[in-house]
Amino acid sequence: MKRTTVWVTTAAALTGLAACTSSGFSDEPEDKRPASAPTALPALRTAERSTERAETARVRSTTVMGTQLSLTADGVLAWRDGLSGNLTIDYTGGTAAETMRGLGVTSMEARYLSDAYYARMGDTFAAKMGGKHWLRYAYDDLKTLGGGADLADQMRSTTPNQSVRLLLDSGDVRELGRETVDGQAATHYSGTVRVEDVTDTELRRRLQDADVTAETVDIWINEKNLLVKKVEKTSTTNGRVTQTAHYSDYGVKVAVQKPPAADTEDFKSLLSQSSTNPT
Repeated sequence: MKRTTVWVTTAAALTGLAACTSSGFSDEPEDKRPASAPTALPALRTAERSTERAETARVRSTTVMGTQLSLTADGVLAWRDGLSGNLTIDYTGGTAAETMRGLGVTSMEARYLSDAYYARMGDTFAAKMGGKHWLRYAYDDLKTLGGGADLADQMRSTTPNQSVRLLLDSGDVRELGRETVDGQAATHYSGTVRVEDVTDTELRRRLQDADVTAETVDIWINEKNLLVKKVEKTSTTNGRVTQTAHYSDYGVKVAVQKPPAADTEDFKSLLSQSSTNPT
């Protein structure tokens, strides 16, 4: 297999978790959208503040990107000073996952830091990549791979407070009632987001950069005004993307260490190798 193919497939699979979160908008005509429930917005603003102040949480999620990729993730995230965290990601299906399995990778550890994230690919992959187990992906370098979209911003959008913020910019927020989520009482809110409704300048730019046609957001807020579950469904030119995430243990300690430099390969170096030695 050519090294270029290895790099592209790996990067696409690793960025799949971020690329489908908090990145879409709805193209539903305005006259077909119901008005937002007035009582929902104050509750959501309170939830956004509470979730942002919590600064850390445990997350477990499932992501399906059409026939291209499906994966699960489990770990901890922090958003007190940019994004950081540790996740274990398992590739469960799709064409990208099949290619990853061919490289000996079915699961990996991901470490998220402020300027880059690191992926531990395993011994089989390391044997194919010169003995190094970790790949470093600088967010700025991944802009080209993302078709111009800022993947650093998309990574930051995986935090729970961003999902609440996104729903606040929906033109049709509805409170759907009380439900039990992970053993606790929670209030269910739902809405459809259109890019022209978004008031946050940076968030609007991310939506405009994303290659999507519609997105719906459902979130569940517990009695402590914290997000405990979210479901985002996005229609893209490559198919339907759905992510379901559960959040718990707000305030959990999150400590992320940069992998050893001697055991880390930078993706830019890998790309350079592929251009000079494609086989």
